[in-house]
Amino acid sequence: MLFRKVSVIGAGSMGHGIAELVALAGYEVWLNDVSDEILKRALDRIRWSLSKLSEKGQIKEGVKEILSRIKVTVNQEEALRGSDLVIEAVLEDINVKKKVFAKADELASSEAILASNTSSLPITEIAQATKRPERVIGMHFFNPPVLMPLVEIIRGEKSSEESIKKAYDFAKAIGKEPVLVNKDLPGFLVNRILTRVQDIACYLVEKGKASVIEIDATSIYDLGFPMGVFLLADYTGLDIAYSVFKAMSERGFKAYDCKTIESKYREGNLGVKTGKGIYNYPAPGKYERPKIPFDKLRREISIILLSPAVNEAAMFLRERIATREDIDKACKLGLGWPKGILEYADEFGVDNVVKALESLWKEGLSYLAPDPLLIQMVKEGKIGKKVNSGFYDYEKEEERKFSTIIVRIEKPIAWITLNRPERLNAINDQLAKELNSALDELEEREEVRVIVITGTGKAFSAGADITSFIGLTPVKGMMLSRRLQELYNKIQFLTKPVIASINGYALGGGLELAMACDIRIASDKSQFGQPEINLGIIPGAGGTQRLPRIARKLTEIIYTGEMIDAKRALEGGLVDRVVEHQYLEQETRKIAMKLAEKPPLAIAAAKYAINFGLNTDIWTGLAYEASLFGILFSTKDVIEGVSAFLEKRRPNFKGE
Repeated sequence: MLFRKVSVIGAGSMGHGIAELVALAGYEVWLNDVSDEILKRALDRIRWSLSKLSEKGQIKEGVKEILSRIKVTVNQEEALRGSDLVIEAVLEDINVKKKVFAKADELASSEAILASNTSSLPITEIAQATKRPERVIGMHFFNPPVLMPLVEIIRGEKSSEESIKKAYDFAKAIGKEPVLVNKDLPGFLVNRILTRVQDIACYLVEKGKASVIEIDATSIYDLGFPMGVFLLADYTGLDIAYSVFKAMSERGFKAYDCKTIESKYREGNLGVKTGKGIYNYPAPGKYERPKIPFDKLRREISIILLSPAVNEAAMFLRERIATREDIDKACKLGLGWPKGILEYADEFGVDNVVKALESLWKEGLSYLAPDPLLIQMVKEGKIGKKVNSGFYDYEKEEERKFSTIIVRIEKPIAWITLNRPERLNAINDQLAKELNSALDELEEREEVRVIVITGTGKAFSAGADITSFIGLTPVKGMMLSRRLQELYNKIQFLTKPVIASINGYALGGGLELAMACDIRIASDKSQFGQPEINLGIIPGAGGTQRLPRIARKLTEIIYTGEMIDAKRALEGGLVDRVVEHQYLEQETRKIAMKLAEKPPLAIAAAKYAINFGLNTDIWTGLAYEASLFGILFSTKDVIEGVSAFLEKRRPNFKGE
């Protein structure tokens, strides 16, 4: 054990959670607050939390045994005397904290580490209340401490290497993921990143450049945040957002002065806790997610929202305040983002981030001048994924050109591009053969998890090449139809998910190809149709069968031969999603990456259950589903999925 006695001063929402966490790890912990009532309430909450963990099988010991390691007292001297680690979790008031540290300095053991759980106040300033500033560090947990995996370890100006190492090792010993912040900056790491996003979101709203709903829709649906920027502020409390920003600003943090949050704070409309904030809620303390429509997202503001945070992260990296791995880990574990801020930067392109920052700087936000590291990266051409080098290095994309298609592997995604732009990617015998061959090869490659099919130029595919119809006899026509049906059946029953990224015309055999795919994402400029009737024939590659099953309301296009636009295709269920043309590849990649993170065997089983089930009666389909469901319990992926869920981490599925 690293420490014999651990003391937690302050039994509020953070303090009691930290005490529970420490006791769970096997340590004796003394929990102190100013009244027996507060301590009783803290113990009740700990008992409830432990019972829930026990019900889920997440703890090996009994609840009583863990509780026996928690000693509660209103006598602060008793709690502090002889302690080897003190974790302060009192009010975010510098004077109150200094009093605790002064007393801890007198009573804790001579080798004790004195840690503050502050989220924004400077560790160096707190350390001035002691005679041993070298043993004072920041140890910032996230709420709720038992569930949130991240802990920021903050180095004060005089913190010793030994103190930092002991705190870091202790965080790991109690099951947490520590990140090291090597400079005592206002807000440390996570709050500075988050505040930069909130800061620019408020600027955009107050300058009339975007609405609250547009900001939140974009952050949820495009960036993948668990909550919208303003919704999160409501959820955590606008009083907290205001006080953290105020504390940071008073200590030199430069940002836009957000009147929206300040006015709500002064009105007492603090968000969920009061029932009213940026949004309205059913009652004080009752959270009900407000309606944030998908169609309110504006992809062009995504990079504006994140560029200031990228700038902040670049400064952290340049000044060696934190490593790139810790910066991104903090974003993912502390904020719940699907990617780290530097990973986002590589995807957007560092050059585009710099352009966004320069634009904001020219608007008067002088503190957003691009960081020298970003300028240097652009000069060196290290601008992200598109050149395989940015904040991270990426494997070079593998590209193989056939005569009619291009296959590009961007692990874990494979892109098949139909490449006959002069014929609007019309499908001839050669294209069908090459597509068939490519699918066989990609299905065998373990590193490929998702396949995307798209087209070059103005079309996904305008259908079968009509020149190949010349001289067809009835028998030859049937053979042509059967070959395309077999190819499209292969796509439908491939063991990997296939996405149709429809960038333009999807007509005839091209639409039939798209309908064989699992997911269809269309550009808003796309056009759809089954024009075969105009030639005196009918769809021959599955159109008369798949279209009624997918979009019954749109079967009239088989009879009329007319084209419909993307909006009507979406309304009729022919496509799953429509996006602005310039964002088609970005949206396709985002969905493909989501699928790639899922267990490959379960994805394959889901495809088979859906597709076979659609072609039989419900009883046979249900029996088939049950069989596949049971078989999956023999896979290692199920063990990984359940383990990751219990351990509150992202699973790493291997398809085993």
